[in-house]
Amino acid sequence: MRDDTFGPDPAPGTITIPLADDERRREDALRDLFARFWGNATGEPRAVYDTFIAGSPRADGVAFDPVDEAGIRGWWVRPADAAPGQAILFLHGGGYVQGTAAAYRGFVSQIASRAGVAALAIDYPLAPEATLPAAPEAALAAWDWLIGQGYDRIAVVGDSAGGGLSLVTLASLALRASGPAPVAGVVFSPWTDLTLSGPSMNDPSVQDPLIGRAYLQDCARKYAGARDVRHPLASPLLGDLRGLPPLLIQVGTDERLIDDATRYARRAEQAGVAVWLEVWEGLHHVFQLDVAHLDSSRRALDRAAAFLRRASAS
Repeated sequence: MRDDTFGPDPAPGTITIPLADDERRREDALRDLFARFWGNATGEPRAVYDTFIAGSPRADGVAFDPVDEAGIRGWWVRPADAAPGQAILFLHGGGYVQGTAAAYRGFVSQIASRAGVAALAIDYPLAPEATLPAAPEAALAAWDWLIGQGYDRIAVVGDSAGGGLSLVTLASLALRASGPAPVAGVVFSPWTDLTLSGPSMNDPSVQDPLIGRAYLQDCARKYAGARDVRHPLASPLLGDLRGLPPLLIQVGTDERLIDDATRYARRAEQAGVAVWLEVWEGLHHVFQLDVAHLDSSRRALDRAAAFLRRASAS
């Protein structure tokens, strides 16, 4: 059943969603699974990461088709009831150093099937082999390709580093004088500040079971290359946020990037952007991936889908 509690017409702002006791027990069990997986993982790090991400199950009634055309590589994720002319451009996470569209197919299908919108998940150049501005340029190229395919109502969606890249992409599109504008942006636990200046980045009380400061610092250095990590292409928090489309940001309280999300939402609001921030108590980084384990994950994706449907219809 779809959870449309986001709508029909909620006002922008921040809401905090509490964690029920039974859900807390499921979250604790899931963290034990994380510890065992990462404690026993062997092999090439990118392959291990893909195995972890691919644990998000594929939704029923969704077709998967590879894309390799005009420099655009990735996967179409198409629900049977996909609305014509509408699309999601999905940008995956992985700290800009790992992750593939193929591994994210299950997660993207959970979003696309709920929203009733076809999604294009792309492979963008990864660091350290490629540095800025390679990934933002790839995202814009995919946007232009979608426009060329006849899609004119497009939302940009991403998680973690892909959430940051989504916000960079939306900021770049806001500067364009012509062509269709994005209808919305949805980001899960976005990495918006590669300077790592958020208070939660150094707060010992933050119990993030998945990512740490040292990992993020290494990823930031590799991704930025010769660029300063303060450049808006690296850290969208530090860029011009005017002109962005409606945004939904979801984040858990138990993650290093919570302040990346809350500070970005605050700056976006100050820039006149309609932004909805959902803070989910007691949950980990990109908890939305765990639809097989958590009711909160399913509810969060239902709410994100309701937001996308409303934005596409307005």
